[in-house]
Amino acid sequence: MEDDDEVCLCFHVTRRKLLSHLRVERPRRASQLSECFGAGTGCGWCRPFLRQLFAQACGRNPSEAADVPEPEEYAQRRAEYIRQGKGKPPPEDGDAG
Repeated sequence: MEDDDEVCLCFHVTRRKLLSHLRVERPRRASQLSECFGAGTGCGWCRPFLRQLFAQACGRNPSEAADVPEPEEYAQRRAEYIRQGKGKPPPEDGDAG
């Protein structure tokens, strides 16, 4: 996964934004990555990947890159996750209400 690829597909949060947030804000818990444009607060698919990025940034796995598939496979896996009823993405702009 490249820095400009989206990790949180619900809120279009890129890996670059997350890494910058980790560097600048220095969150104490992985769950605080939600403060980065809402990452992880939609369908929930990206939460394991957010935890991996957090662990890597905290030095727990410094030499190990987060195990994130390529963007196409990532999106396909997320679509299957949602089809299985494991998560529900937020409504698109204009769909709410």
